[in-house]
Amino acid sequence: MRKHRPRRYGPSIINFFMTAILIIAQFVWLSSVVAWGARANSGINIGLQVIALILALYICSRDIRSSHKISWTFLILFLPIVGIVTYFLFGRPELTSGKRKKMSAVLEDSKPYRIGEEAIRKDLAVECPDAYLQSEYIANFAGYPLHTEVDTRYYDSGEAMFPEYLSDLKKAKHFVFIEFFILGTGEMLGKTLDILEEKVKEGVEVFIIFDDFGSIQVLPRKFDVTLEAMGIHAIRFNPFRPFLSIVMNNRDHRKIVVVDNQVCYTGGVNLSDEYINAISRFGYWKDAAVRITGPATSNFSVMFMEMWEYARGEKLDYAKFLRPFENNPYYERTDIQSYKPEKGVGYVQPYCDFPLDREYVGENVYLNLIGRAHHYVYIATPYLIISSEVSKALINAAKCGVDVRILVPAIPDKKLVYTLTKSNFRSLVNGGVKIYTYTPGFVHTKCFVADDSIATIGSINLDYRSLTLHFECGSFHYNTKAVMDVKKDLLSAIDESHMVSVEECENKNVVDRTILMVLKLFAPML
Repeated sequence: MRKHRPRRYGPSIINFFMTAILIIAQFVWLSSVVAWGARANSGINIGLQVIALILALYICSRDIRSSHKISWTFLILFLPIVGIVTYFLFGRPELTSGKRKKMSAVLEDSKPYRIGEEAIRKDLAVECPDAYLQSEYIANFAGYPLHTEVDTRYYDSGEAMFPEYLSDLKKAKHFVFIEFFILGTGEMLGKTLDILEEKVKEGVEVFIIFDDFGSIQVLPRKFDVTLEAMGIHAIRFNPFRPFLSIVMNNRDHRKIVVVDNQVCYTGGVNLSDEYINAISRFGYWKDAAVRITGPATSNFSVMFMEMWEYARGEKLDYAKFLRPFENNPYYERTDIQSYKPEKGVGYVQPYCDFPLDREYVGENVYLNLIGRAHHYVYIATPYLIISSEVSKALINAAKCGVDVRILVPAIPDKKLVYTLTKSNFRSLVNGGVKIYTYTPGFVHTKCFVADDSIATIGSINLDYRSLTLHFECGSFHYNTKAVMDVKKDLLSAIDESHMVSVEECENKNVVDRTILMVLKLFAPML
């Protein structure tokens, strides 16, 4: 049995900072070369001004967020050298054309395995037109079908989820899919690998995807090689290298676990010890996860196999991993398509969001939920760096009499990002939105719940990175068992929190207000 050693920061942190220094050095060198040319030749200087103007006009004409247009246009016109260089390196919110074509081909191959049942859609349309419209948006633009609920279990913390997660891994008979933004050495990952090693020996196929940038400070280098040596198929998503690349902007932020296409998990919890409060970093770590069984699990199975093919270029056998296995305790019949759960249960629809285009699925699901709320909408998010569209939706809902509450951390994990979060308090609170800072520590939960019937649980933060740049996932719930548990959890956390007053939001310090204005201007780039 493996020793569950605490994380080792040394080598990874050194590697991270050396890489960061090299990136900064490359950026400074490139900018210096351009600046030198501009100073040495007036023609080059005029050319830069012309390029800056044309680029600014091009950005303004693009079908992208207005916040991105303003940020980039200001930077390019005010600081042409820095702005032009930065834009061509990092300015595109979507993937490159080659990456988009690659993912489009993958999605086309998997399309036959993302077809839902017409009867389920019609049933939901009759039960709740608002939920049906939300579901139709997900089906049409994320591409994953609606399913009736068999069982959903919500966990109000990582440590509440962890024992059952381990128990499900131990029950695996055929395969395990695991995909996380962060893997970190310690108890959580150690116990997981203890089980997976045994499962591999039993003939279970195990596949793991982890984001290299997300794990760089908490894992040994090339951990994918270590996993492969254990018999686990592994991908280090977008290996972090000391060279500037647009791809570094698009991280795999998803949290997915699938066992035998019977049970799956998603939420905010990564495989690292702070997520189960085995170590303390920012006070108590408040997180959440959901366990889903039944046909809806196939949505996450397909998502994982799509990502595997995209990242590794190796196509997995969809039919093999999606077939209903024998001795399946979660199904009453062997034919998954003919399975009909008992009448009266809810509906669940796992989905994901790709930085492939300008269809912001994660944000639009949130906007639809806010706009269709009749009585209340409660939100938990670690970051509140939002577009004007989301801000207006929240304020309009509050002005219409909807009880809008947002739970954010009291103890930040990133001070600059937290400053940006607080910069949104004033307009929201003045608009009638109630904001609560979680006194015990850090909130990493990413949940919405509305009107005792609808909820979303997943990996999608309310910030520009999650909503535009990252690979993300979530699960839409209508009248599932998890919905009221989400409400209970958020209200309980709000009871332990501080409600932000209008007076607290009034910042009369000119310097601080100026800094906040600058930060908000460049928020889409952070």
